[in-house]
Amino acid sequence: MPQTIFLTGASGFVGQAIVQQLLSRNHTVRALIHRTSLPITHPNLHLIVGDLFDNKFLLWALHHCDAIIHLIGIIREKPSHGITYQRLHEQSASTLVHAAKLANVQRFIHMSALGARPNAASLYHRSKYNAEQSLRQSQLKWTIFRPSIIHGPNGEFMQQVARWARKSAPPFLFMPYFGAGLFGQKGAGLLQPIFVDDVARAFVDAIDNENSIGEIYPLAGPDRFTWPQFYRIVSNAIVGHPRLTAPIPAWFASFLTHITPAAILPFNRDQIQMSQEDNIADIAPFISHFGWTPTPFQSSLQSYALKL
Repeated sequence: MPQTIFLTGASGFVGQAIVQQLLSRNHTVRALIHRTSLPITHPNLHLIVGDLFDNKFLLWALHHCDAIIHLIGIIREKPSHGITYQRLHEQSASTLVHAAKLANVQRFIHMSALGARPNAASLYHRSKYNAEQSLRQSQLKWTIFRPSIIHGPNGEFMQQVARWARKSAPPFLFMPYFGAGLFGQKGAGLLQPIFVDDVARAFVDAIDNENSIGEIYPLAGPDRFTWPQFYRIVSNAIVGHPRLTAPIPAWFASFLTHITPAAILPFNRDQIQMSQEDNIADIAPFISHFGWTPTPFQSSLQSYALKL
């Protein structure tokens, strides 16, 4: 049945894919955005510009909504602009949960991250775990997804990888990753990337999937890679041949974060720490409850490689 869905983070990479999925199933979307427009127009899409931390605004925005999909998240902090993990992850979740209770919106589907846990090395992962607690301690009908690296044509991650494959971004001579050991020779964590359209499908499927209520799902594709394997597949798809890959020692990259202004570096300490962990998951519970398997990496990549 068509429903009215309140969506945060609608202007983002995943948010736009979820908007398309919702509209394709005749749902009405109230999309909270921080920009004044989306590259999508539809009679059932209603853009809302407002303050997520304003309870009065939220109660108005949630009026007569059937479900909430909460996507807001950041990978880099900008404390001088009020952009922090604590505010955008933890506080936004607790504020929206509180508003959902007041507005009597019971269904709540939340974007977390693979690796979220209380004792994580990265502040990013710890803040994602803390955000989950607002839901887990509520009486709402919640579902939490913890995606691995999400890939797709409009994502910053794959656009950066494409620039490395084409030698149009530093370090130019090779495709880099952070490696353990003195010279980075001990490698990094494994990857299990998932296609953005599959993430969107999972979130929208969850709306009416009662089996998913009160569940936390790791969400990843069916394929696992080392960073060199991943880069080889991507460079073959984009430029027709494998590119040289090489590690940057994680200890050296971490040292740079201590002596270099954050605005200059294209990475931060949390990203280095997370790269050293396996970003893989057992997706059997998801497949069992949802009845489908995420798309293999190479076939989904081929669908958009030439657009990168």
